[in-house]
Amino acid sequence: MTALRVCTPAGPPEPRRRNLAGNPVQLGLDLIGFGSPVLPIGLGYDVNSRHTCSTVVACHGFAVDSGRKRRPQRANLKNGVVCTLEDSGGGESTLCVPVPSEPVVPGGEVTSGLGKNVAQGLSGTPRSNTGRKRAGKWGGKKLVRHRALKHGPGKDRKGRKVVVNDDDVNEILSCITLESSIEECNSVLIRLEKHSDEKALDFFHWLKINKKLKGNADAYHLALQATAWKEDWKMAELLLHEMVADSNCTLDARAFNGLIYVCAKRRLDDWGTKWFHMMLEREVQPNVSTVGMLMGLYQKTGKISEAEFTFAKMRNCNIKCVNAYSALIILYTRLGLFAKSEDVINLMKRDGVAPNMENWLVQLNTYSQQGKMEEAELVLQFMVNEGFTPNVVAYNTLITGYGKMSNMQKAKRLFDSLGSAGLAPDETTYRSMIEGFGRADNYEEAMSYYKKLKSSGFRPNASNFYTMINLVARHGHNEVAGEILEDMRAAGCQCSSIVTVLVRAYGTVGRMHKVLSILQSYLYRKISFDATSCSILVTSFVQNFLLEEALCLLREKKWKDSDFEDNLYHILICTCKEAGSYNDAVRLYSQMPKSEAHPNLRISCSMIDVFSMMERFSDAETVYLQLKASSCVLDMIAYSVVVRMYIKAGRLDDACSILEEMEKQKEIVPDKYLFLDMLRTYQKCGLLEKLADTYYWILKSQIEWDGSMYNCIINCCGRAIPVDELSRIFDEMIQQGHLANTVTFNVLLDIYGKAGLFNRAKKVFLMARKQGLADIISYNTIIAAYAQSGDFRSMTYFVQKMQEAGFPVSLEAYNCMLNAYGKAGLLEEFAAVLQKMKRARCNFDHYTYNIMINIYGRRGWIEGVANVLAELKSRGVEPDLYCYNTLIKAYGIARMPEDAVKLMQEMRIKGITPDRVTYTNLISALQRNENFLEAVKWSLWMKQTGVVGCGTRA
Repeated sequence: MTALRVCTPAGPPEPRRRNLAGNPVQLGLDLIGFGSPVLPIGLGYDVNSRHTCSTVVACHGFAVDSGRKRRPQRANLKNGVVCTLEDSGGGESTLCVPVPSEPVVPGGEVTSGLGKNVAQGLSGTPRSNTGRKRAGKWGGKKLVRHRALKHGPGKDRKGRKVVVNDDDVNEILSCITLESSIEECNSVLIRLEKHSDEKALDFFHWLKINKKLKGNADAYHLALQATAWKEDWKMAELLLHEMVADSNCTLDARAFNGLIYVCAKRRLDDWGTKWFHMMLEREVQPNVSTVGMLMGLYQKTGKISEAEFTFAKMRNCNIKCVNAYSALIILYTRLGLFAKSEDVINLMKRDGVAPNMENWLVQLNTYSQQGKMEEAELVLQFMVNEGFTPNVVAYNTLITGYGKMSNMQKAKRLFDSLGSAGLAPDETTYRSMIEGFGRADNYEEAMSYYKKLKSSGFRPNASNFYTMINLVARHGHNEVAGEILEDMRAAGCQCSSIVTVLVRAYGTVGRMHKVLSILQSYLYRKISFDATSCSILVTSFVQNFLLEEALCLLREKKWKDSDFEDNLYHILICTCKEAGSYNDAVRLYSQMPKSEAHPNLRISCSMIDVFSMMERFSDAETVYLQLKASSCVLDMIAYSVVVRMYIKAGRLDDACSILEEMEKQKEIVPDKYLFLDMLRTYQKCGLLEKLADTYYWILKSQIEWDGSMYNCIINCCGRAIPVDELSRIFDEMIQQGHLANTVTFNVLLDIYGKAGLFNRAKKVFLMARKQGLADIISYNTIIAAYAQSGDFRSMTYFVQKMQEAGFPVSLEAYNCMLNAYGKAGLLEEFAAVLQKMKRARCNFDHYTYNIMINIYGRRGWIEGVANVLAELKSRGVEPDLYCYNTLIKAYGIARMPEDAVKLMQEMRIKGITPDRVTYTNLISALQRNENFLEAVKWSLWMKQTGVVGCGTRA
């Protein structure tokens, strides 16, 4: 005879599965998907053991007479393999577990879960929860069921029963031989599957080797179930294929239901969907259990599209699963898709599906959530007419709906009718009444039900606490607030949560000044020791401009945490800064504890910024110097704040020195905003080389460029980088969809005009004009460019366009035309422009007079020069350096060197310092009139005085 051996591998046992009986989606027969002529299986699983509930189990051919002598040992365990006795070598083996799964009862009675199930199968009597002895026997031993202690012997931490003794398994296998029928083998497989997936699968493998799986669909169903609990989905697919291809079994819903059941229990919606689609692909008809489990799974995981697909397939297959309708209604209601929820309710009526109690409640909730209370009451009436007695859940749903509609008269009427219906309000009823009256702003009624809730032995929930605190804050019952705070603390609410609720409620109604007095009577001492609660309260005070209360709490705090305290002060200072309360920020900074050796870098930076906004630049610099003298290492943010401070103070040289110091720190990479500050600073200082270096640094830093970065680079670096590179930047800016501003267009016009790139300049001007960004400076710039190049036709054209755009011809444009016509010798046009200027009553500036003096001087028209000079003085305008330079040049051309020398003396009297152009024009005038010795003297004098620099316009 051949014997069997089953062994459990080492390691923790598999967790036991829970049942679906408590799940509203579990419906109908074949929920699990296994049925057997040997072991009929009904609806649902027992929670702690994986056998079926409320089902009589009959095992045919396995009842052993209690008086019969026990058979010799025919199976033992070895290495977890099903083998013959000869393979085992006759040796005994035990599992590597130190304690038995169930205690042994005196008298030889074993209380294992395995024995319990077998006994039930033999006796044919329903299982009960008592610990009485069973009538059945197995192998001559009486089996007694005892309720196992939670996490006690024989259970793992998840409550799963584990067979840890070889004898338990050997008892089950003792009657199995190669001649045993398929029904007998299946019965053993059922018992093994209830205890261990590994043992069941080992025994299934033995059945396969011994060719007992042909047409044996029940064995495959059990194997699929065990494989699913192990989540070995590849093996499950192989078993499905093998079931049809090798064993000639027909796939039906039961095969897939076992897999879907596990997915539903463990919320594996992706795998549940996969098995369902495979089921449809193989043209396997789903049943009620299939749909119920899937819809319950999608309800839990919120997969609306998969639920809709499954629901549609259910209706196509003419399956009527009331829980599927309930699940879809719940999903739609949860998402606020009330119209679709009502569509499902109407579909249910058309499909002729009778609602169960749960479905009536779901419909009731759908209408109550929308505030459609008339429809909700009709649902309640239909529910009563169908013979369902409304429970307290139905009343609670209606009360909640009326509360949301603030119709508390009907809600109260429903509450009062609970007694006549033979029902007692539960905690949900009271809570809903509190919320409803709170929403209606009825403080007295809300407080009444709040007291009733507590007197009935129930506890308010977080929503009730929040509602009551808000009511107290709105109605000014501050003495009651303390009682509610005590209730919150008694309910286990953390101090920080209590403070948060209180400050939010009182802050909303603008009564934050009442909070401190309330807390001083109840929680003040606890708050002073709790850093989190203290920070919440102090921050709220500062946000509500109650600085005195905040400073008081900070002075009296008892907790010690320097890092937390620094962070708190930084938040408070930043809050004041963002609100524009700079004086409050200074007061906070003055009170906070400071360390001269280790100041807080973030706080110091914030205060530098605050002092800069207050234009207290000396205080800001003091903070910076303290920071620099300490052990703190300045980072990019610190340098950025200091640079901005010096820029606001107008101390650009200091800003440049800070930037130079930062550049020495190779590890610091500026961000976009610091780069912008650097560009603007270097532009104001005229440091073209620095601008070029910064531009190429920006390219290497690979920061993302936005519109402000493009505009700033063009505006600041336009004259520091090659024109072609500038054009590339501008083209890239336009391609990226960024808009140029007016300053950018004007800078480009000026650079292109001076570079003689008139086609580009015209293109930029037309673009600016099209976007409405061309201003009077844009016209002046392009007119000056064409005037300087001698293109009088284009110059005149843009003067006309300037007038057409609604701008009067500016003094700058007239000056450009005067200078251009004068230098070109077009004196008629020069005179015509002068006449236009006089008719337009333009106020001539120094530049206008200097142009006239320069043009008349070139012609040698000294009389004209004298007239211009007289007019200049008559208007109370003194000649400037440029004007003197022009006059000296004119006197030289007119061969009047003595007058030129007199002008030099006049400049000294008026305190105007001559520049290089002044000396050059004077020396040239002397040389032109052959006063070479005098010219040499002035040349030596110029060198002795060290006059250098750029010349001015001549």
